[in-house]
Order: sequence, then structure tokens, then C-alpha cells
Amino acid sequence: MFLAAVAGGGGVWTTHFVAMLAYEPPAPVSFDPAMTVMSLVIAMVGLLISFSVSALGVTPVFALAGGALVGLSYSAMHYTGMFAYHVVGLIEWQFGYVVISILLPVLCSAISVALTSQRQLPMRHFCWSVALLVVGIVGLHFTAMAAYRVTPLAGSSPEIDPAAILALALAIAIVALIIVGTGLASYLIDTNVRTDSQEKLRHMAAHDALTGLPNRPNFTSHLSRLVQEAGGHDRKFAVIGVDLNRFKEINDTLGHSAGDEALRIISRRMAQCLRDDEFVARLGGDEFAAVTKCASRSEVSAFSNRLAEIFNRPIRIGSMEVSVGASMGAAIWPDDALELDELVNNADLAMYHAKHAFLDGLCFYDAGIGALVRKRRQLAEALRHALEHDELDVHYQAQMSLSTGKVQGYEALLRWTHPQLGPISPSEFIPVAEENGLIGSLGVWVLRRACMDAAAWDPPCRVAVNVSAVQFMDASLPRLVHEVLLETGLPPQRLELELTETALIKDKARSLHIIRQIKALGVGLALDDFGSGYSSLETLRSFPFDKIKLDRGFVDGIEQDRQSKAIVRAVLALGKSLDIPVLAEGIETDEQMSVLRLEGCDEGQGYLLGRPTPVGDLAHKSGPAPMVPPRQHRVA
Repeated sequence: MFLAAVAGGGGVWTTHFVAMLAYEPPAPVSFDPAMTVMSLVIAMVGLLISFSVSALGVTPVFALAGGALVGLSYSAMHYTGMFAYHVVGLIEWQFGYVVISILLPVLCSAISVALTSQRQLPMRHFCWSVALLVVGIVGLHFTAMAAYRVTPLAGSSPEIDPAAILALALAIAIVALIIVGTGLASYLIDTNVRTDSQEKLRHMAAHDALTGLPNRPNFTSHLSRLVQEAGGHDRKFAVIGVDLNRFKEINDTLGHSAGDEALRIISRRMAQCLRDDEFVARLGGDEFAAVTKCASRSEVSAFSNRLAEIFNRPIRIGSMEVSVGASMGAAIWPDDALELDELVNNADLAMYHAKHAFLDGLCFYDAGIGALVRKRRQLAEALRHALEHDELDVHYQAQMSLSTGKVQGYEALLRWTHPQLGPISPSEFIPVAEENGLIGSLGVWVLRRACMDAAAWDPPCRVAVNVSAVQFMDASLPRLVHEVLLETGLPPQRLELELTETALIKDKARSLHIIRQIKALGVGLALDDFGSGYSSLETLRSFPFDKIKLDRGFVDGIEQDRQSKAIVRAVLALGKSLDIPVLAEGIETDEQMSVLRLEGCDEGQGYLLGRPTPVGDLAHKSGPAPMVPPRQHRVA
């Protein structure tokens, strides 16, 4: 608005005084410098106020008011300039012309500004606006001059200094050049800034803010261009879906800032390795998509191998060195799909299959993979629905003392009966829950349900609940356990959490801190599946476990396998040395029971001692199990 006021006020002021210099009255003239400069200031300030008023609101009233002030500003400028015009003679003003000269620019400028205040300005309205403004300014000048009458005085008149007139003309010329230069400079600045801003906005709209790679809309546009270029020619291109394998571990253990840095490093490496006709975009999170023109699958595989080398290359973040790896799946246009949405979806299906099957190389899409992945996705949606609508259940399997035959407690086991598919094995739906981020919610649900059920048992006994690696790495787990115990009224010493060593080795310092907080609540901890996976004596030395659960793989065949019996004997001896009781899982035969009793195993669990049973049926179990009343309330 300031630049517009300078240009508009100075331009009209220059027009006024150029016309005044062209006027030759029948008497000598001179100009008052102070009043001349004042008229210029009045024009500029008046316009600035006028533009400010017109910008106050979106209604036409403000535009009309601001436009009227434009006309008044020009009128005030004109008449101030006329008072600076000194003529040796008698001056007369015709009042009617004066009124018309003021009303004409006020009316024309009000309509002109109102026309240009529209959001979508048609060209014809713009032309009318310019024409009205010109009519108002020109009409002001010549109507006001028509109101001006000069009668020369008889006798001699003082000589007018030509140098003063020349100085005024030069001053006006300089002001005109300044105005033209200001307008030109402002136009160039505005044009350059607008161009830069638009370029930045286009880049921001088409690229990911964190990594600088093309984003999903840019990726979609690139695929559309490839289809148009292919036309009727026999050309193909492949879409490769990429999902980082161990990115969540970086976020959980090193923090989100480290995860962001890892994404930036990986993205920079991918951008540097691209060749002609290759394209990589970040779709969101740790998911990427790559596109390459191809004539055969071998070319796609070669491209994916270069990407895999990048994902497997170590990344240094601070003092840590990590490697993420990735699962990749490819779909080829037009072989696997003609529609782009279907093509991208098929690449995702192949990628998810590679992730689930732990494939090292690239997985190409086929119909069988699509059906399998769709089934797992449908299962995940059904599991999410079952969790939200409380359609899951918890069964309990007895944990018995092998020396006395008395039930010491029960392990809580999650069960799911699908309305159409019937009972679904945990070995089938638990991996689906882990893949789709549901395992944490399932763990919380089972913990709350098991504590609520156990709180009603009479006589009281212990309940054991498995904690997944995802749930255990959550720093809020101790607070959650405390809240559930307070909510259900279960004494802490009657709750036992079962952990696998896999959950501990990701970050031992963090794991030890969480374990100490749980132990401080009075809750017991058991090392589950000992003897399988990453089991080591260092874990027993470093972490304060209350129980060791011997993996069922060593119990199976213990009556004939000398090696299994020797391992069991060694674990039992280790437990006695560390004063940690040992529970053997998977006891299914009397022979297994006899060997374990003979070797001095403390507790056992398995089908021989009791199958997983709904809480309402525990009261009807035979044997030494405690009598348990049916559950009287459910988790909301």
C-alpha cells in the first residue's frame, strides 16, 4: 500500500504540475515551494489512508469509502497546488465548478476501487476501473481550472525568474523518474520474490519435508507421465515397494531424532545412486517407492540389489552404528496391472509378503501372493474389530508343583473365535498382530482381563501373563501394571510377568531399568522359553528373575534323548545354584513327568497337568486345582 501511495500520489501530482507549467495565464506567475511540496505529501498520505480503509473489510462499503477518499485526496492535492500557484492579478473562483471538480473524482474513484476489490477480477472490470480513474483525475484538473479566473492588473508587472521555473520543472522531472523507478523496482522485486516463492511452494508441495525426496503426489504424477509416454509402444516399468525392517527399533532405542537422521541418510544415499529412468519417493513413515523402466525382471532385480546394498550399509548416528535392512516387493506395468492404483497396491502386497516371509531379495507380485496377503489383511481387520468389541477371551493353564501336585498358579493364554472362521490359533493371529501394530493393545487387554479374573479367585493363587517385546520396550509399562493392579485390586505378589530374552537384548540398560521398576511394585518376573533363541548365562546374572521357564523343546523326547536330559539336568542345577525355581513347559506324558520329578524340577505345565480352560470352567476341573468361581464382570 505504501508503494502504491507513492506511485499513485506522485504520478498524479506530476501530471498536475506538468499541466500547470503548460498553462500560460495573461499575467506573470510563480510557485510557492513549501505549498508545492505539501501538495505532494497530501497526495501520498491521503492515498495511503484511502488504501488502508478499503482493505479493512471484504464488504463493498469499505471499498466505496476508500475509493471516495482517493478522490478527496486528489482534490486536496490539486487545490493545495493551486494555492502554491501565484499569479500577479485578480483571482476569482466559480463555486459551481469547484463542487463539480471535487464530486467527479470522488464518484469515479469510489466506483473504480469497488470494481478492483473483487477476489476474481475480470479483465473488463479492470479496464473500466482504469478508465474511470483516468476520467476522475482528468476531470478534476480541467474542471478545477475552469473554475479559476485571472484578471491581470494594469501597469508594470515584476519579472519572473526563469531559473525558478526551470528548477521547478527539473524537480518535477526528478520526482517523476523516482516514481517510475520505484514502480519498476517494486515490480521487479515482486516478480522475483513471487517466482522464488512459487518455486519453493512447488518444491514443497512435491517433495517430502524431512528427506527432500519426492512425496506421494509427486510419485503418482510420475507414474501417470510414464503411462502417457508408453502410449501404444511396448514399454514397461516396475514399481518397487520398500519398507524398512528395523527402523522402529532405532526409534524406540535411540529416539525419534535418530530415526529422522537415519531416514535422511538413507534418502540421500538413494538419491545419489539413481540413474536415468529411475525414481525414488518417500510415501510416509519408513515406506518408500522406487520406479524404473525395464524390459525384463532381471533389470528390476539389478535395481533392487543396488537399493538393498544401501539399506544394508551401516549408518552411523552419533556414537552408534546401525543397519536397517528392507523388505521389497515389485509389480510390473502392464503385466501385473493396468490401473496405477492397482499396480501400487500389488507392489505393496509383494512387499508385505517379503516382510512376512523374511525374504532377503526382491519379491515379485503374483496372484497367489496377492490372495495370501489379502487374507492376512482381512484377518488383521477382523482382529482389530474383535479387540474393539471385546470378542476375545482368555483361557488359563495350570502351573503345578511337581513334588506336591498342588496348583501354584495359572498362565493366561489369549484365545480368539472368529464368527465365521471359528477358533483361530494364536500361532496364526499373533504374528498378524505384530505386523499390524496390534500386539501392544492385545497385551494391555490380556493383562487387565487376567488381573480382573485372578482377583476373584478363591483360594487365591498366582496368574502369569506374557509380555511381548513391543510392550516390554514401552517405558510406560511399569505405570500400566501399577494402574491395572489398583484398578482390579489384585495383590502384586499374585501377578507374574513372563518375558523372553529377545525382549531384553535390544537394549539391556533400558530393560534393566524397566525390570527394576516392575520388581519395586512387588510383581514377579519369569524368563520364558529359556534354552531357545538368544538364551545365555549373562541374562540370568544381569536380570533379577524369580523363575526360569524351560522351553518345551527340551521336554519333548526327554525320556529317550540323552542330550535333552543332560541339558535339562544342567538347567535345573543352574536354577538351584542361583536359587531360582525352574518350570518345565510342554509336559504331555507320564514318562516326562517322572524324569522331571526324578531330576528335581520344581514346577510343570502342559496338557498332562491341564489344558487351557475358560475361567468359568476352572471350578469344574478335577485334581488339586483350586476352586474358582465363574467370572462376574467383564472388561469394558
